[in-house]
Amino acid sequence: MSLQTTDGNQGAETRLACGKLKCFPESTITSKGPVETMQWREYLGNAISYWEPRRILYNLLLAGIVIFHFMRSLPSSKIFLQFDLLLFLFVMAVLANVAYCAAYIPDVFAQMSNLRESWLRYRWALLLVGMAFAGVLTHFWTVGMFGNAAR
Repeated sequence: MSLQTTDGNQGAETRLACGKLKCFPESTITSKGPVETMQWREYLGNAISYWEPRRILYNLLLAGIVIFHFMRSLPSSKIFLQFDLLLFLFVMAVLANVAYCAAYIPDVFAQMSNLRESWLRYRWALLLVGMAFAGVLTHFWTVGMFGNAAR
């Protein structure tokens, strides 16, 4: 069954496909049934509101590791203070933030599963594992950049 409605504000017509219990805009109907876009919005909105404030903590951790190794290697690390190093650090910071976005994939899919309630209580574990992994990688990259002068 199909219905036509007119949007009172813009006069645009929206075709609705009605099933047993609900009507959906035809543009959201696939061969396997309706795609409920509101749930996607809720999952993504929940993920963004959880992960984005914690990105600051993630970046502070990585910056702290770099600063620690730089200061630990003084005075020999001063020779590395060149424009190319700053460009390299910028690229690595951008890549680290792209890697941080990988957390969205398991987060959204876990929210879509039957384990959603448990996941929302324990997803901090993914944050800790991800920060530990990024911290270890940053440690090794930084030791490689500034050398083992302090050891």
